[in-house]
Amino acid sequence: MPRFFCPLTLTIGAQLELPAETAHHIFVLRLSSGNQVTLFNGEGGCYLATLVTVGKKQVVADVKVFLPDEVELPFNLTLAQALPEGSKMDWIIEKAIELGVSHIQPLAAQRCVVKLNSERAEKKMQHWQGIIQSASEQCGRNRLAHLAELEDVQKWLAQQDLHKRILLSPRAETSLADWARHHPPQAISLMIGPEGGFSEQEEQAAIHHGALVLRLGPRVLRTETAGLAAISVLSAAWGGLS
Repeated sequence: MPRFFCPLTLTIGAQLELPAETAHHIFVLRLSSGNQVTLFNGEGGCYLATLVTVGKKQVVADVKVFLPDEVELPFNLTLAQALPEGSKMDWIIEKAIELGVSHIQPLAAQRCVVKLNSERAEKKMQHWQGIIQSASEQCGRNRLAHLAELEDVQKWLAQQDLHKRILLSPRAETSLADWARHHPPQAISLMIGPEGGFSEQEEQAAIHHGALVLRLGPRVLRTETAGLAAISVLSAAWGGLS
C-alpha cells in the first residue's frame, strides 16, 4: 500500500484535502478513487485512508483507521556527521533513516572540503528534510528523525548533551562491537569525521568533553560507510535488527 507523509492533523473520520506535493505524487502513481493509502504525520502511528477524489492538483481522502505501529530502534541514536564531499550527505542521511537514526546532526569540521554559508546551509537543510521524509515513507517509519542545524564541531562538543558521544577513530584500541556487547542499550551520539577524519585538535576536544573513542575494525572506512556500519553494529548488539 502506498505510504505518504502528510503534515496535517490526522483523525479518524476526517475528510482531508492532501498537500499539493502529496496530491501530485498520487496523481503520478495513477491512483484513483477508492484506492487505499497509508498516511503519517511524523508524530507516531499511521492512518489508513481511502481516496475520495483524485485530480492533477487536488486529492481528497477519508481517514478510516489508526494503526499504532512503530519500527523505531529500542534506543535513541544521533548521527553527528561531518560534511562530506559532493552529494554524499544525501546518501548518508537516506540510509541512516532506513537504519533507524532518530537525530541527524550535520557538523562543520576542520578537514571538511565543503564550506556552506548561511544561505547554502538553509537550502541544504530543506533538501535534507525532504530526504528524511521520503526515506521514512519508503522504509515504514512513522516518526520523522530530527534534523539539527549545521554546527561547528567545537561548538557542538561544548554543548551539554545527555547522550554518550562516541567518536570513531582507526587509532582507538577498543572496538565499538566489544564496547556494545558489554554495555546496555542507551542514547548514543555517533561522531563521524569527514574525508581525512577529525583533526587531532578536534579529537582531543571530544575527549576533553567526555567522548569515548572507539574503532570499527582493522580496515579504514570511508566517511559515507563508517556511520552506517556503526549504526548496524549497535543495532545488532542492542536488538535493533530483531
